[in-house]
Amino acid sequence: MRQRPFASFLLLTTTLVAPAALAQVAPQAGTPTTSAPAGPPPTSTTTNPDAAPAAQAEATTTATPGTEQGTDTAANEPQAEVSAPGLDASGGGDIVVVGRNIPNTIRATAQVVSVLSSADIARTGEGDIAGALTRVTGLSVVGNGYVFVRGLGDRYSSALLNGSPLPSPEPLRRTVPLDIFPTTVVGSALVQKTYSANYPGEFGGGVINLTTKAIPDENFFTVGASGGIDTETTAKLGYTYFGSKTDWLGYDGGERNVPDFIKQAPTGNGVIPSAQVLQLSNARTTLLQRTTDTPANYSGSMDLGVTGDIGGTRVGLIGSLGVSNTWRTRDATQQDTVSVDGTLRNDFHTVITDNRAVVNGLLGFGAEFGENKVRWTNVYIHDTLKQGRASGATVYNNSSGNPLFQQNTNWFERKLIETQLVGEFKPVTDLSIDVRGAYANTQRNSPYERQFIYLCNTSLSDQTGDVPVSDRGLNCPGAWQATNAFDRFATVVFSELNEDLYSGQADVAYKIPGERPMTLSAGYYFSENDRTSTRLPFVYQTATGGAIPFPCNLLRPDYLLSPDVVNGCPTPVSGNPADTAVQMRFDAGQNGSYEYDALLRVHAGYAQVEAEALDGLRAIIGLRYETATQRVTPINATSTRLKNDYFLPAATITWNFASNQQLRLAASKTIARPQFRELAPQAFRDFESDRLFFGNPRLKDSELYNLEARYEWFFARDQRVTLAGFYKRIDNPIEQVGFFPTPDARLQTGFTNLPRAKLYGAEVEAQKYVPLDFISAGMAGKRAVLIANYTWTHSAITADGSCVPGVLEGTTLGGCQANFAPARSLFRDGAPLTGQSDHLVNLQLGYEDTENGTQATLLFNYASERVTNRGPSLLDGSGFQPDIIEKPGIRLDFVMRQQIELVGQKVEIKAEARNLTGTRYQEFQTFDGGNRVDINRYRLGRLFTLGASVSF
Repeated sequence: MRQRPFASFLLLTTTLVAPAALAQVAPQAGTPTTSAPAGPPPTSTTTNPDAAPAAQAEATTTATPGTEQGTDTAANEPQAEVSAPGLDASGGGDIVVVGRNIPNTIRATAQVVSVLSSADIARTGEGDIAGALTRVTGLSVVGNGYVFVRGLGDRYSSALLNGSPLPSPEPLRRTVPLDIFPTTVVGSALVQKTYSANYPGEFGGGVINLTTKAIPDENFFTVGASGGIDTETTAKLGYTYFGSKTDWLGYDGGERNVPDFIKQAPTGNGVIPSAQVLQLSNARTTLLQRTTDTPANYSGSMDLGVTGDIGGTRVGLIGSLGVSNTWRTRDATQQDTVSVDGTLRNDFHTVITDNRAVVNGLLGFGAEFGENKVRWTNVYIHDTLKQGRASGATVYNNSSGNPLFQQNTNWFERKLIETQLVGEFKPVTDLSIDVRGAYANTQRNSPYERQFIYLCNTSLSDQTGDVPVSDRGLNCPGAWQATNAFDRFATVVFSELNEDLYSGQADVAYKIPGERPMTLSAGYYFSENDRTSTRLPFVYQTATGGAIPFPCNLLRPDYLLSPDVVNGCPTPVSGNPADTAVQMRFDAGQNGSYEYDALLRVHAGYAQVEAEALDGLRAIIGLRYETATQRVTPINATSTRLKNDYFLPAATITWNFASNQQLRLAASKTIARPQFRELAPQAFRDFESDRLFFGNPRLKDSELYNLEARYEWFFARDQRVTLAGFYKRIDNPIEQVGFFPTPDARLQTGFTNLPRAKLYGAEVEAQKYVPLDFISAGMAGKRAVLIANYTWTHSAITADGSCVPGVLEGTTLGGCQANFAPARSLFRDGAPLTGQSDHLVNLQLGYEDTENGTQATLLFNYASERVTNRGPSLLDGSGFQPDIIEKPGIRLDFVMRQQIELVGQKVEIKAEARNLTGTRYQEFQTFDGGNRVDINRYRLGRLFTLGASVSF
């Protein structure tokens, strides 16, 4: 195994000494350390420092009751249940929406949609919905579970649960990261790519509607468990810290409680005295520990379904509980440059170990009486990431030529609770009424985000001993000491977010009978998001504002914050020990406002008509009126208030020119509002990209104009070939921009509007089931599954002399008003939109035996390069660097499922092999002359998982 660089100095513990050894400036025998250069390796269990120092179904909703053509094995699969606004989901057969004779059994809207049923999701083998959706034509997942539709960022997509909006637990995002939804609680996932007036107006690439399971077909109780390994993580070197005894579940045991004096610091003088510093958590949240035996991944689940009849009403209950604990280590190269030719300014080797613990639950009640249905759904998701980060460099800004080391310990806790009540009624044959009400609360708590910086002091005698050096290791020919590099040797941040979302809507549809039936529908929608976000950053300093003196600055982090040092270094080389007492100072600094409140209130109404104008020619035309007030009110910073009204038309015309073929044309106007986080001038570190983000209070809404043409051939039931072309024009799109707030700062990210952008492309998809009984009679009931889709997308931004919001306060260029700059000074004209890949390819080759419960699927996925951030402006204002590019590359997965009988019970065994290609994560810049700067590069492990579930 290749040893990572921080093993070379073993996290400072061979050079940082205990208080009792200060006079000797050397560690004494028996001093607790995080690792040792010799002797048995440490255990993989973190030591308590206090105790010891796309299998998608393209659902074009077209069917005629009684159609019999194309029946095959696929017809026996359970069909997807979809709960969406304005959808007639009552019983009584499939909905005829686009002409006649096209066989399909999925109930959905009249638009172009893709639907993943529970069978489709199971075929992909993914553990969460975000992973399953990557198999849908035109969809890709970027970062931590954010789904991009046709290359448009997550701001251009919305997520719904049973037709009601979902809030996001992430400060950076408006939409919820879909990787927190396990596939066990979702009955279907619908992706609608063409806009219809019954959906919210914030619609660019598409809307994703998750439908939870309501009433089971029969009683069941299922228990499952799985275990897995990651070849880059499991039993390999990683970094973590103890925290609390309940961290393995993702719940803090009280160690990270934030005292009131921290919350009140901004309203006082901002100084936390030594006595209060000692009241904070110390060793358990500061002592980064090395492990050479990172644990394996595991998960467990229980699912329960009960159904029965009470009189003429069918009732049911579905419950689900799941837990998972996964580990991931990234051995990353992180570089940046401020030059025009790519000369490195920072070249860090960083090792990040994430321990993610998820607890999720679903409790749903349903009732069906006649063609009416009521469902009450309650969802709970608790998702925590515990992160240890060790980073070192010999090349860094203001480099002395001596190695520098930085360590971080983080805790990101996210929680989502939602309760919703949905009623779908059909009081008379031709009248449908849907009502929905929901309350959701999302929270994000990140206490004790700690950072310590150490510099190698070569003027001191060698304290490292015989320290092994790896191929990119750091060897300090002296002693590591806490340094005031970047004006702060140590920082700690406490952040907290709380958001409430209230929503309600009612939809009415009436079918006017006649020779050519016409359906009229209308609805009203209301939602209100209320968010409060607080981020309190503190810097450690001495009482006189200086650095911790020698020799106390040789101590490892937990000793630096021990009473012996916090109350004053007992043996300073010079000065009064009382003057060296350690305090904490509230320091917003570059971080902008420490708190903001935000509100988004939306009222909307729509009317829609659907009719068959001529034989085989149908149209659905609607108009939505939407008015919204959006406010972001920061403390001591610029406030933002956006109040806009929009009329949003949408039309889709479908020509059913053959018994099994049709052509669609769609046109619409939609909008995209800035996210709260994009408007708030508050710093936030994204744990996935390992980068700081800042908001911009001068952003405004984007408007989109959408066109699509689509050909569809359904040559057999649930088998098809489709071909589509699409075009979008976006006015005032919001883009991410890299920047350096000061010459010394690391690369950070902000937001601005562009004048315009356009996006166009094409999609092709084919799905075929091949019965294998032609081989022999013994192959009856067995089939091959062939699914392939390809999306080509091209986008281009307009960067002219138009004034756009600058990413930094005080930006004034090119004759623009204060805090604005010409677009051409920030962007390259014609560059692609962020997040957009030119090519997306999905391929599934599967074998299914419906009689023996066997399923094996090989899944291939490819995404071409895409921009993650605009290249930062040069410090002298003379231009900007090349864009930052991500190269997702090729991914190959294999999933196998097998049902067996064991002791009279049905057992399903599932085996998964992920990322068989071992594709790297690469995010980089390429400069003229061939210089390459690796913003973030690391290996992605191959994942192997084996699980089983038993049903009673």
